[in-house]
Amino acid sequence: MGYDLHGDALNQVFTRFKELADRKVELSDADLEALVAEEMGDTVRYAFSLVSLDSHGGSSSTPTATIVLDHDGKKIEATAAGSGMVDAACAAIRQATGIEGTLTDYAVTSVTGGVDALADVALRFEVDGVSMPGRGLSTDVVEASARALLNALNRIVRVRDTGEDPTAVSRPGSLS
Repeated sequence: MGYDLHGDALNQVFTRFKELADRKVELSDADLEALVAEEMGDTVRYAFSLVSLDSHGGSSSTPTATIVLDHDGKKIEATAAGSGMVDAACAAIRQATGIEGTLTDYAVTSVTGGVDALADVALRFEVDGVSMPGRGLSTDVVEASARALLNALNRIVRVRDTGEDPTAVSRPGSLS
């Protein structure tokens, strides 16, 4: 495939690959390439990383999500309700991080076909006039959405903490 991964990036891709292999019957080159591309575009020490996500919902219940994030070695847990499971997961992330903003764009595409397809979520999240893209991959669209929001929030935190130019941080591969 032509990618050159080392150290933490290689370990992260391998961990995500094993998780994906546990969920899917068959893995394709496109699945692996999407995982590598996601990691190569965002190799950085994340302010917030996903530890676990549990979401529940149905036609006769209020969708809720409980999220556990790692922030500087500390676990942060939050539970929230929403209009759907994706909304609930995003609300739980905003509660856990303490970062409020507006989701300005949201799209889901399928990397591969079938019921166990890898979902690729791309979104934009705006906080205090700074709008950042986020991308997340998972066979679960709720988890992919949570990963995408965390990706955008980590970019926003980087801009806020370092004073970097937001346009430089918002380009693909800018977190390397």
